[in-house]
Amino acid sequence: MSADLMIEVANLTKRYAGRTAVSDVSFTVGRGEIVGLLGPNGAGKSTTMRILSCYLAATSGTVRIAGLDVFRQSDEVRRRIGYMPENNPLHLEMRVREYLKFRARLKGLSRKRSRERVDVVTEQCGLTDVSRRIIGQLSKGYRQRVALVHEPELIILDEPTIGLDPNQIRSVRQLIKGLGKSHTVLISTHILPEAEVTCNRVVIMYDGKILAADTPENLQRLMSSNSQVIAEIAAPQAELRECWIQMPEVEQFDVSASEGDYFRCALTPRVGLDLRPRIFDMVRERGWPMRELTRSRHSLEDIYVRVTRPDEEDEG
Repeated sequence: MSADLMIEVANLTKRYAGRTAVSDVSFTVGRGEIVGLLGPNGAGKSTTMRILSCYLAATSGTVRIAGLDVFRQSDEVRRRIGYMPENNPLHLEMRVREYLKFRARLKGLSRKRSRERVDVVTEQCGLTDVSRRIIGQLSKGYRQRVALVHEPELIILDEPTIGLDPNQIRSVRQLIKGLGKSHTVLISTHILPEAEVTCNRVVIMYDGKILAADTPENLQRLMSSNSQVIAEIAAPQAELRECWIQMPEVEQFDVSASEGDYFRCALTPRVGLDLRPRIFDMVRERGWPMRELTRSRHSLEDIYVRVTRPDEEDEG
């Protein structure tokens, strides 16, 4: 176990009667990373998180948190984790500050340290204005923020923005990014923009398996080997078409009228080639005005669709 790793999962499998929820999953999360488990409902995200949080036993495989085995050292692991399940079980009759102190004491903090942490967490999580209110009277957005009181090394958040309004979603995303400066964060979501704006790295799960794991940027690079290039050039349409026909690096192209004297050229390169330097040189040589030269950027949604679609859809 490397000291730089907060989570190490190896060959993790969880079977229920007649169904495999997680199948031979392996991944690691470094200290200080914000990693997203991305996948549709039923992909195995929540099951994986419950196993990591010591709430569910695995069928086989190993899981270590901060070097500790979650199956044999679960008490120690729990002290290092702040876990917020999708439906966070709270004592709705307690006041916010009272509940936070109660949680801190349960996690083993002293009376003095509990008070200090409650002060920090209420400010950090935007709970100061509601700290004296009954939890049952709070919106879901406020209820999402109480897993952090004992200063955990690892924060595990299962679908943290489900059921929130747009302002609350923005607030929770900012909170997650802020937490990543001093904690390791594992977040599960099936909302693609969520992972794109909050996570350093994504692990794409589908049907209990991991299909891809990398930074959003690297996943985009893997898909951009034949990304379209868009060039808007002021030149005679016939000459533009002839240029693309004569350019061996261009697999296919489409030329359409744009504003003014410009034509929009959508160019698909041969695999592995970046057309932009070649296009720039050609335009400069001919003295044609050019106002755009960009390579299309794949969103996480594009990547997700590519890696999760069934094989049979790739044919034909």
